[in-house]
Amino acid sequence: MMLGRKVPAVTFRTRVRDESVGGSNPFRWQDVTSDDYFAGKRVVLFSLPGAFTPTCSTYQLPDFEKLTSEFRTLGIDEIYCVSVNDAFVMNAWGKSQGLENVKLIPDGSGEFTRKMGMLVAKDNLGFGMRSWRYAAVINNGVVEQWFEEEGYSDNCDSDPYGVSSPQNILAALKSKKLAA
Repeated sequence: MMLGRKVPAVTFRTRVRDESVGGSNPFRWQDVTSDDYFAGKRVVLFSLPGAFTPTCSTYQLPDFEKLTSEFRTLGIDEIYCVSVNDAFVMNAWGKSQGLENVKLIPDGSGEFTRKMGMLVAKDNLGFGMRSWRYAAVINNGVVEQWFEEEGYSDNCDSDPYGVSSPQNILAALKSKKLAA
């Protein structure tokens, strides 16, 4: 269980738009650290098995995008989606989804996911190593709330989704606010 633990220190290899590069693909590499993403902010991080996959593209990512303003009213500064995909895939997925609010984090090597204890084999689907589906509320780099789908295992024959849904996380944040 990650509650109360600091997120792992990792450097993510991202691609950012930079018009000074020129040409039809004006992007450059930019290293972004865990501290860049998590220090001094309260964020929701959610992770999923892969960009462009059915549940992730139809429900999870679009619902987080649509519900961003509700999260912000509950003290969430940013919403991040991490997946064991490279920056090129994550950028293409974000563009295809028309994202304006959720920020995508490419964990191409799976280092962050492995250090979070959420790396699983999905060889049965032809994916290789990917992330188990989970979400967390992270406050200044420390896990405040944890939402992990049931059945964590290698080559799981199902793709559970519900515990890490934005609707479930919103309900938890609202109930915590009421209890405070």
